[in-house]
Amino acid sequence: MSGAHLAVVVPSFNEAARLPLLLADLAACPADVMAELVVVDGGSRDGTPQLARLGGAQVMHAQASRGWQLQRGVAATTAPWLLLLHADARLQPGWSEALRRAMAAPEAVWAFDLAVEGPGVALRLLEWAVRLRSQLRRLPYGDQGLLLPRALLERAGGIPPLPLMEDLLLIQRLQHLAPIRRLGCPLQVNGRRWQRHGVLGTAWRNARLRQAWRRGISPQHLAHRYYGSDGAKPLISPECG
Repeated sequence: MSGAHLAVVVPSFNEAARLPLLLADLAACPADVMAELVVVDGGSRDGTPQLARLGGAQVMHAQASRGWQLQRGVAATTAPWLLLLHADARLQPGWSEALRRAMAAPEAVWAFDLAVEGPGVALRLLEWAVRLRSQLRRLPYGDQGLLLPRALLERAGGIPPLPLMEDLLLIQRLQHLAPIRRLGCPLQVNGRRWQRHGVLGTAWRNARLRQAWRRGISPQHLAHRYYGSDGAKPLISPECG
């Protein structure tokens, strides 16, 4: 692979404590791999956009709807490969080599292995279950990061502009178009929700949200329920999605 082929897009909302750590990880990416880095902020009030600029990212502003933010960020880039990351993620050693290998392989969708920050057997069992789901059901979620060719995303209809469940809908579309594979490299996410609600409580809450979404409950309503239970209230426009 010659030339920089990768655009990284990160939606953010009040992630001043975590986003700089991710940007520091990305700063170590070889120049011949990453061509563009875009952070799309959804109205943060904690200085996240300013920190993103200091971290070397192009900063855009959009309504606080994760799918819409990702869609805007992707549209602002041109590289043939896309890496979609959540703002609270941390890249682990070997990640850039894993991306390089994946981008040199035949067309596919790639996801990291989930690693949740924090100690405890319950979190390790959770990580194992997510790896199993990704391997057997080809069903990674957005917090695992998604690496895919831009042309494949376009064939899937782009990123659904939803405030929640945009990752599940996108993966369901991609399953019909290309193999979905594990990168074999961990991506660490903040364990705050798992610690606040407990592993079983969080898994049950997420399952109920997915079930409600399949029953036709609007993603906007589900997003208010999801973020509200964590004490966060992003301004989600009813026009999104």
